[in-house]
Amino acid sequence: MCVLALAWQAHPHWQLVLAGNRDEFHVRPAAPLARWKAPPHLLAGRDLQAGGTWLGVSEQGRLAVITNRRGYGPPRPDAASRGALVTDLLSGNGDPGLDTPQLAGLDLARFNPFNLIVADRRRALYLTNQPELTRAQLAPGVYGLSNGALDEPWPKTMQLKSAMLDWLMRDEEDVQPLFVALASRTLPEIGMAPRTPSDVPQEPPLSPIFIENPVYGTRCSTIVLIDATGHGRIIERRFGADGGGTGETELRFRWPD
Repeated sequence: MCVLALAWQAHPHWQLVLAGNRDEFHVRPAAPLARWKAPPHLLAGRDLQAGGTWLGVSEQGRLAVITNRRGYGPPRPDAASRGALVTDLLSGNGDPGLDTPQLAGLDLARFNPFNLIVADRRRALYLTNQPELTRAQLAPGVYGLSNGALDEPWPKTMQLKSAMLDWLMRDEEDVQPLFVALASRTLPEIGMAPRTPSDVPQEPPLSPIFIENPVYGTRCSTIVLIDATGHGRIIERRFGADGGGTGETELRFRWPD
């Protein structure tokens, strides 16, 4: 993912709401959101080049989402796959909570710079490996994340976070306003410019929430909603190089108590 807003235990009806866009090269192959054959409890899209995913949920009771971290130059070609990190966390056997061997024993220096959010029924964690290893438990609230630090006030991050707050205050279940926010091609005038360089040379130095570009742009918008009883929906809308829609998938799931 390249920009997202997360509401964690910020509403009496919703345990978790996430809305985000994945920006990537249009030529990079990807499979749409689906229930995986192995493991069958994983619901996610799939990066067909490296084999991992950028965002997914496990019906065992876990969510994970990752963004690249900007400002540290081009990626190391020999680094471990960041998408595989998400897949491993979602696929892990044993305790579906966050105290998993996959998380406790990770050598995060093996990966190119990243931000990671992982959540279960009890808590949510934020992890990054740049500029130093940081692991923090998230308090109930609304957060914004792009390719900088958590809640770093980039214009598009602030804009999407504000849209999430507005949606929560409406106290409704219609996700269309969140998709409208994810489709915004307007660049706000407030906020702090992103750090440079980007690890993607084709990425605009300052971009709106939705990037419309024939080479590198927004590939999909995803919304995850999990209510207080653990019932959830994950909805993905996909886009082509011209910015037009190419498909939509919605899956329902339930996290165990």
